[in-house]
Amino acid sequence: MDTPVSVVGRVGATLREVAAHEPDGATTSELARGTGLARPTVHRLLTSLLAEGLLDRDGDTGRWLLGPELYLLGGAARARYDVTALARPVVRRLSVATGESAFLSARRGDETICLVREDGSFPIRSHVLHEGIRFPLGVASAGLVILAHLPDAEARDYLARTDLTVEHGPGHSARALRARVSATRETGYAVNPGLLVEGSWGMGAAVFDRDGRPQWALSLTGIEQRFGEVRRRELGELLLRAAHDLSRALRDRS
Repeated sequence: MDTPVSVVGRVGATLREVAAHEPDGATTSELARGTGLARPTVHRLLTSLLAEGLLDRDGDTGRWLLGPELYLLGGAARARYDVTALARPVVRRLSVATGESAFLSARRGDETICLVREDGSFPIRSHVLHEGIRFPLGVASAGLVILAHLPDAEARDYLARTDLTVEHGPGHSARALRARVSATRETGYAVNPGLLVEGSWGMGAAVFDRDGRPQWALSLTGIEQRFGEVRRRELGELLLRAAHDLSRALRDRS
């Protein structure tokens, strides 16, 4: 028999997996694969969540979508947790200044989730990141820069219990991540040299809460040809200044 804790964990995993497939929705089979749960278990959870209004289902395709009750709950929580009102102008300035796509991501446990995207003027864009997409810490520049700014013991514990190579390849081995964490700590900003999609580079800088913990990240993505060594230094300095200003604004708000 499932304990209440295990049921809540499965519900949370299911809702997060549905969110990862927005706005197109996901089939029951896709959600079962994404959560690692048996298909009958996922179907029972989905049916219960639908009855509570936490999920919706497309009548034509049968795909599952986030439901109206989540919108109402999110609206109630917005005043306490939403940082996008402060962050969006910063992200927009980065996109205008660089011509690249700019983002704000937030840490949620062992993951980052993209909250804001602003596309720059350069016509060739990377589509690795979009609002709502999640990555484990250490993956993409936002997750790497947050991991690099965690306390040593916390970062070591995460790397010891996490194997990112299964989903993201040998470039995300613990050894490779430790090297990139070290490089990130030296410069202050992270560089993702096309590890998710070949030819699509990213850079990120951490944004800190009032306790000095890295809870968000600003990042830029673009094609490899626009991320040469000299420009990387320029973009890194720009990101660090923007991240510092946003960290200060968030502390002042608190």
